[in-house]
Amino acid sequence: MRRRHPSLGAGIGLRREHYEALPETARALDWVEITPENHMRAGGRARRALDRCRERWPVVPHGVSLNLGGLEPLDPEYLEDLRRLCAALDAPFFTDHLCYSRVEGVYLHDLLPLPFNEAAVDHVVPRAREAQERVGRRLLLENATYYAVMPGQTLGEAAFLTAVLEQADCGLLLDVNNVHVNARNHGYDPVAFIDALPLDRVAQVHLAGHEVGPHMLVDTHEGPVPEPVWALYEHVLSRVGPVSTLVEWDQDVPGVEEVLAQADRARALLAAADARRVAGVR
Repeated sequence: MRRRHPSLGAGIGLRREHYEALPETARALDWVEITPENHMRAGGRARRALDRCRERWPVVPHGVSLNLGGLEPLDPEYLEDLRRLCAALDAPFFTDHLCYSRVEGVYLHDLLPLPFNEAAVDHVVPRAREAQERVGRRLLLENATYYAVMPGQTLGEAAFLTAVLEQADCGLLLDVNNVHVNARNHGYDPVAFIDALPLDRVAQVHLAGHEVGPHMLVDTHEGPVPEPVWALYEHVLSRVGPVSTLVEWDQDVPGVEEVLAQADRARALLAAADARRVAGVR
């Protein structure tokens, strides 16, 4: 069953640098995203910041430790902690990445790509279904960045994503910055890639910045959202309409006002997309 979620609007992530300032802001903000690993068992400052945000806005967990593509069984303790956190937050869904992040019990502190082939689809699908069942919430999977194509590729990236999402019945967290970075690094058309995805499964979008290196782009979540990423985001909105949108800024994090200004721009584009929807035009 393909299920869309109502748009939450424009949000930002709760970062340590903003634990005091964000809950106090008088600026417009529609929702907040957290890294659940930072809050599952935390008290003190982290818990106070989360509780204060939850009083004001919807909160959605965006994990980095699910290890969906890993070889070890999914961690039942992690999934139980995540279930409890999602229940406490009344989260509409939870999200993680279509990748692997652990080998032989060792966390790699990175999100590494899977080979785009049928065997990887067959491996990931039951694990995604298990995660959804254990957490008791809809899982959205994010398209990850990758800097090398893994051996054994038999599918295009869009076909691989589609197969996993369809067979596991997951939603898509479409990271528009990741699309731009991958398209530049691997030489494909980002608009054609987006159009090849199952866009009726897009329930959230990520926007972020990146580093421009001499030979490639690097996904750093640093700096304001670049103009090419905003342009791709507008294309996504033209195809899917208003969708929950999150601005990520994780390196050299500035004051909360600067990050909220990026969310303001996303909110204006969401309003324009909604007006086009009401008028019946793209």
